Amino acid sequence: MAQGLSGKMPSQRQLRVGEIVRRALTTVLQRGEIRDPLLEKAVLSISEVAMSPDLKIATVYVTALGQTDSKPVIKALAANVKQIRARVAPLLKQMKSQPAFRFQPDTSFDNYARIDSLLRSEAVARDLGSPDNEE
Repeated sequence: MAQGLSGKMPSQRQLRVGEIVRRALTTVLQRGEIRDPLLEKAVLSISEVAMSPDLKIATVYVTALGQTDSKPVIKALAANVKQIRARVAPLLKQMKSQPAFRFQPDTSFDNYARIDSLLRSEAVARDLGSPDNEE
């Protein structure tokens, strides 16, 4: 869970609205409603949507599965943001105003892989070694 810009944890309202927006975006992208050659070929995973405290900005964390570089996908999403907002609007009709979308690459999977490789390294295995080393 990401902390907000102010360093505080998000409120329950921010989390709830972020999940509603994430579901709506996922639905639109799964249906293939966005006409962009790059987005039509890509398999996207939206792991989190972090809402600003005033709920006017939604930072969308996206992973392009099977691709090493997600920058072209992020650029394609940003270029089609008006079309995305138009398709998502009917799914978010319960909201007072629709948030502006900012797309960011999701690096959490890379962080998990880096931590896993560190934990499996020889240095950590040597330090953990045998239980006889305990004092």
